[in-house]
Amino acid sequence: MHFSFNDPSVSIAIVGAGGFIGSHLVDALIERTTWRIFAVDLDFDRLQHRLHHSRVDFLCGDLKNEEVALRIADCPIVVNLAAICVPSRYMLETKEVIESNYNHPVSLALACEKSGSWLIHFSTSEVYGRTSSEPCLLQEDTSPMTLGPIGASRWSYACAKQLAERYIASLENLSWTVLRPFNFIGPRMDFMPGIDGEGIPRVLANFCAALLRGEPLLLVDGGHSRRSFTSIHDAIHFIFAVLAHPDKSNREAFNIGNPDNELSIEALATLMRSTYASLRGVSLEGISSVQNVDAKTYYGAGYEDSLRRIPSIEKSQRLLDYTPKEPLEITLKETLSWFIDHYGSVL
Repeated sequence: MHFSFNDPSVSIAIVGAGGFIGSHLVDALIERTTWRIFAVDLDFDRLQHRLHHSRVDFLCGDLKNEEVALRIADCPIVVNLAAICVPSRYMLETKEVIESNYNHPVSLALACEKSGSWLIHFSTSEVYGRTSSEPCLLQEDTSPMTLGPIGASRWSYACAKQLAERYIASLENLSWTVLRPFNFIGPRMDFMPGIDGEGIPRVLANFCAALLRGEPLLLVDGGHSRRSFTSIHDAIHFIFAVLAHPDKSNREAFNIGNPDNELSIEALATLMRSTYASLRGVSLEGISSVQNVDAKTYYGAGYEDSLRRIPSIEKSQRLLDYTPKEPLEITLKETLSWFIDHYGSVL
């Protein structure tokens, strides 16, 4: 396989194009390639600025529809970003989470195997499962993947994603690449509860919402768990490294993360408070405080957590000559600035 970025005959399907990652990927493909883009999602609010672009075809369709999957697989490159991936839904909508993250991707994978398309499937760092607080680099091809008990329905997402990976890898005639994101952050991520979504968004968007509303930043179980945060810009650069090297990416799984941006959720709250105060030009004393809450109260019964996830990036450096570059402080400032600009007038 080889696809030149300057070849206008190439078409690429982006499933979940209207989401956080998808909208940034569509923008980058327009700016960096001459390819045609087939954008598929249930809404395109984040892509209003691209709705009339001459190289983008839009389809409002659901991946669970077999006809939609077959149409997507007509493109030689298929990027699947579609998923239910908000932790607050893992306990309340277990069946829907499993269907979204296993049943539907498997149908698409089978369609791609039949058509000969290259499937770039977005999985998750959560496939590594229940990790401890001890520092350990998670490696794509050697690290164990241990999930919690069936009664802890929080693991429904991780289990479905892990099984989808295994199924995709079992298809002998499919060209595939699996990508495991580690906490992507940046403009356009998630939603503001009560304005353009309901429920509990992921932690960084949740903290952004609390800061804008002057509400406490809630630290689940004290905020002791740790995460490695990754700029959406680094993530897009990584996807392009994959697209540029299909020979080295085929039938491989890759972490997409930045081990240099690892910190505790408590430290993240502290950094976000100071960044927000600086952007607003006010003292830290006037910014929302932090408040502890236990996981059961916050998420409900059945919640468990991974205490620490640090991505190994040796494989992407070795095979794709790729290293992330965006410092966390710069990405947080950019993200908070976007939330202020986007939501400030409606609060």
